[in-house]
Amino acid sequence: MDSLQFFSASRLVIVAGKGGVGKTTVTAVLARAAADAGLRVLVVDVEGKAGLPGLLGEPAHATFGYEDRVLVAGLGPDGTGQVGGRSISADQALADYLNDHGFGRVSKRLASSGVLDVVSTAAPGIEDILVLGKIKQLERSGVADLIIVDGPAAGHAITFLQAAAGLLDAVKVGPIETQARDVLEMLGDPDRCQVMLVALPEETPVNELIETSYSLEDRIGVALTPVVINGIYPERNLPTDDEVLASLPADLRAAAEFRQARCTLQRDQLTRLANDLPLPQLRLPFIFTAGLSAEDVVRLAADLTKAIERLP
Repeated sequence: MDSLQFFSASRLVIVAGKGGVGKTTVTAVLARAAADAGLRVLVVDVEGKAGLPGLLGEPAHATFGYEDRVLVAGLGPDGTGQVGGRSISADQALADYLNDHGFGRVSKRLASSGVLDVVSTAAPGIEDILVLGKIKQLERSGVADLIIVDGPAAGHAITFLQAAAGLLDAVKVGPIETQARDVLEMLGDPDRCQVMLVALPEETPVNELIETSYSLEDRIGVALTPVVINGIYPERNLPTDDEVLASLPADLRAAAEFRQARCTLQRDQLTRLANDLPLPQLRLPFIFTAGLSAEDVVRLAADLTKAIERLP
């Protein structure tokens, strides 16, 4: 498959996965790969975490602001590719919503007064709808060719994406109903929104990926991209004979046995995933480093592009 075609399939991709599987890393890698193909990419953080900006070339402990900011530019065959970043919180989205509807004078006071906590207790899902509504506004505005959201962990991802349907059941008229209906329309249109699920080649993350994928399709109707399997150990022709292993120094023997066990585990889990979930797999290699850098993300982006080009 042509990589530009893959990255242009939807205007919004929400990356989700169990905590610790590298969801934020995959967000950065996907953004860089799409920009390297020539697209204008906007990365959105919805949880206020540090780490994502550093993977895109910012200082290690940098965080995104609420306004769009270009992080990397001049990418792609024609130099048109770029990566920008911003964060979105429910409070900030509420202030924007009030400003847009003529309540600018009171928006900051309401957003900072704790009223959102009261409203969210009375109407569960309202915070998620505010965030998704802002994302919908960005998607409609054409601010970027592709918006990539570093979404919540898999369990929250379901409730996050299901918020619109839940509010539609509870609220039948008014601006909240309109916002929820517009968000649900976006989530159900694969040309506008798709979800990319991430897992490690281990039993628990694979179980959760399979369960989440069916929940998202059945309960929300959102389209899924190929799944990303992160942290794949390269296969090595290591000794397996007991006598050969016994002749090795203890540390080398332990390393060889660990590597063999790890590769056997990942082969079993990748096979199980392929049998239980009829979605293509995009596999990213494990990077043997204490902490990933922006240079590692560039390398992984090239690996992701190659994996995409191998798709039928």
